[in-house]
Amino acid sequence: MSAEVVPRWEWRTFDELGEAERRFAGSRPERVEESDETYLLSRLSDASVKVRGGLLDVKRLERVNADGLEQWRPVMKAPFPLAAADVGRVVEALGVDVPLPEGKYSQERLLDEVVAESPDLLALDVHKHREHYTVGGAMAEVSEVRTDQGTMDTIAVEAEDPARVVAAVRELGLESRRNVNLPRGLEALVGFGARRYAVIDVGTNSVKLFVAERRTDGDWATVVDRSEITRLGEGLAETGRLGEEPAGRTLGVIAAMVDEARGDGAESIAAVGTAGLRIADNSDRFVAAVRERTGVEVEVISGEEESRLAYLAAKTSVGVGNGSTVVFDTGGGSSQFTFGEGDRVRERFSVEVGAVRFTERFGLDREVDDETLSAARASIAEGLSRLDGRPPPEVVVGIGGAVTNLTSVKLELAVYDAAAVRGAVLEAGEIERQIELYRTRTADQRREIVGLQPKRAEVILAGACIVRTVLAKLGRDVLTVSDRGLRHGVMLERFS
Repeated sequence: MSAEVVPRWEWRTFDELGEAERRFAGSRPERVEESDETYLLSRLSDASVKVRGGLLDVKRLERVNADGLEQWRPVMKAPFPLAAADVGRVVEALGVDVPLPEGKYSQERLLDEVVAESPDLLALDVHKHREHYTVGGAMAEVSEVRTDQGTMDTIAVEAEDPARVVAAVRELGLESRRNVNLPRGLEALVGFGARRYAVIDVGTNSVKLFVAERRTDGDWATVVDRSEITRLGEGLAETGRLGEEPAGRTLGVIAAMVDEARGDGAESIAAVGTAGLRIADNSDRFVAAVRERTGVEVEVISGEEESRLAYLAAKTSVGVGNGSTVVFDTGGGSSQFTFGEGDRVRERFSVEVGAVRFTERFGLDREVDDETLSAARASIAEGLSRLDGRPPPEVVVGIGGAVTNLTSVKLELAVYDAAAVRGAVLEAGEIERQIELYRTRTADQRREIVGLQPKRAEVILAGACIVRTVLAKLGRDVLTVSDRGLRHGVMLERFS
């Protein structure tokens, strides 16, 4: 009678292995192996299926524990040729439905008549160089994995006792990494199984499109991230309704963005509306027009939900640490605030303080005198009174077009560079400098300023005043910039 196979707990990470890889570089491995393998990857299954040394090896993911470790159970290891019944077990493990004629299956027949017949399967040839070590009673394997599409390094830790795996991963300094099994890592390397989604953010001043690809290892890659100023809320403060002209041009931009997203391969599109659509009496009519023209439903979300999603985006883009943090997002019609520590949200709210609203009220789209500017700033401060009397947070993160444009002007970016803006620091003194810069110029003159998005020239003075007032009320003189906002939070929440 053969001994029962005890499934092991496994953990793995890829690339940028840092100190862990350098630690092993100074040690002699207990065993070194070279192997050529063929992995059968599936979009529809987590199973590990590979061919090595003339044997077909199938493992099933049994469970994932609270520490994120995966327990895999061997369910099949058979030599070629395979009986049709055995191939049926492989197909079941891969989660696909493929006709299986009777007869014996060589490796070539399996690849030609089963794998090649399904768009959800991929056969990938892999060469591995593996070095084995022991860390805290667990087996650690350092590997170089080579394919025709690229090469990657990986470290795997496994043991029957999950506590040993956790301890070894911690000892290697890798406990902050996500556990990604080898089939998913291979799929990410070659771009197999990635899925694309889109989010459209319909704001009071601009419409933003974000198309991203979610890879099988859980990481996201940006395909498109752009905005177009449409001024949907033009005249809204006076009438309480969306004007026919701004609604029409905004509808046209949304329709073009939907076509673009579908052309880029987005399989699902989420659209959200913010302050302008929350306020307007006729927003239902606009939402219906978008639905009729594009087939996409615009969900008008609350200010509190908007701030929560912006916080989610900010903490994943620039990191908020574990101290007290305020994330704010100022738009055309409103500003959202989220207070928290680390990942925990304590409070969130929205106030009707937006750049379009104050631009129209005080005529800030042109050169203004000190008296007009002072009146505008006083009114903004009154609108932000919910920030009064709070202890200064350790970190302030700013999101939105006003913040990113102020930063782009500070950095004198003739061409917008998201990598340079994200995580940049914006000081109160720099904001004051730019307020004076915009106060003394017409909109056309502002458009000549390097770094300023031309279509934001009319509303940038109001936006700068709002950002400066927020900092003053929070008792801080500097903020960290995030170019990740509502649309990125929606993407993470709806499609992760």
